Amino acid sequence: MHLTLPSKFRLPLLFLVALVLLSGLLAAVLLTQQAMPGAAAGTTQLTVVYVGSFDRNLYALNARTGAKIWSFPTGGSAFSSPTLAGGMVYFGSGDGNVYALDARTGAKIWNFLTGSAVISSPTVADGTVYIASQDDNVYALNARTGARIWNFSTRSSIESSPTVAGNVVYIGSDDHNVYALNARSGAKIWKFSTGFLVESSPTVAGNVVYVGSGDQNVYALNARTGAEIWKFRTGGEVFSSPTVAGNVVYVGSGDQNVYALNARTGAKIWKFRTGGEVFSSPTVAGNVVYVGSGDQNVYALNARTGAKIWKFRTVDEVFSSPTVVDGAVYIGSEDNNVYALNARTGAEIWNYLTGDEVSSSPAVANGVLYIGSMDGNVYALNARTGAKIWNFPTGATVDSSPTLQARQRP
Repeated sequence: MHLTLPSKFRLPLLFLVALVLLSGLLAAVLLTQQAMPGAAAGTTQLTVVYVGSFDRNLYALNARTGAKIWSFPTGGSAFSSPTLAGGMVYFGSGDGNVYALDARTGAKIWNFLTGSAVISSPTVADGTVYIASQDDNVYALNARTGARIWNFSTRSSIESSPTVAGNVVYIGSDDHNVYALNARSGAKIWKFSTGFLVESSPTVAGNVVYVGSGDQNVYALNARTGAEIWKFRTGGEVFSSPTVAGNVVYVGSGDQNVYALNARTGAKIWKFRTGGEVFSSPTVAGNVVYVGSGDQNVYALNARTGAKIWKFRTVDEVFSSPTVVDGAVYIGSEDNNVYALNARTGAEIWNYLTGDEVSSSPAVANGVLYIGSMDGNVYALNARTGAKIWNFPTGATVDSSPTLQARQRP
């Protein structure tokens, strides 16, 4: 049986790689080392917000004003969150293509056609773009030319995004397997079979790969050999990506629980039961675990004991993963709102009502929150007050999280 989850359950890793490594967030801030006229030494200034829409376009927006710098049309919905590297922006589309654009002008540098929709978000490392397609393949493409370096065929579609560590590409497939591939040649180093779909993106910490599966298990695998170190069985599907902090693995499950597991042994340290499925990836900050649940609540849990510190009730399910910045928790809800909560007490600081569900996760930088809504808008909100700075209307749902580009003056 083939199951494709709604995109709200597939959490791209861009923001998590840049800001909270592998926490399941959906946004990124890329800092480049180019001077900005008028910027003080040592300061960082946001310049561009990149975001895809179901209207089949990728947009580049002025981070301060929301004015459109450029848009690039594709033949399908832009599901994946874009990746910035070397002055280029890379993303996949529902039209089956991987695109590379000039980040400044939006001019197409190249496109590479796969055999089906590209939902996975790209990872760029050492001049190579790694990305997966629903045509069952993992691709390695020359980042400059788009030439195919290699492709590796699994036996089913792929919604997991690749993780690259130590010259190895780790990825899960709907064929129930986790793969480790040589990043240079695409040769299979190992594969590990689970009992169902692997749509969680792997988290690599040390010499261990942590990944969840639809077979209800969380796995810890030897990164070099693929040997199972341990597995922990929950009572439901595990589609979110595990968060590793210290020697603890934090993960949510479809059985309505959040789990804290010993990263070395897999022993359960604690579990906390919510009232709904937990497909949001936990965020760990300051010895507190923040997570959303299908029971309409946002929770703050003691990272060591699992004791509830506070919960905040929204009016609908919470699939967005939280972003924690400067003592505030920012998160979206299916009740159409973006919330800012006091990280210590859970008290509402502000909420901002959009016109539809908010499943993407917020990106916060320089006192501004950027987020997309299913109402088709990208919003920039004052992170302290929630006041709208600007909104940009695309032509359809915005379910991916924005990628932010900044320039830093030495």
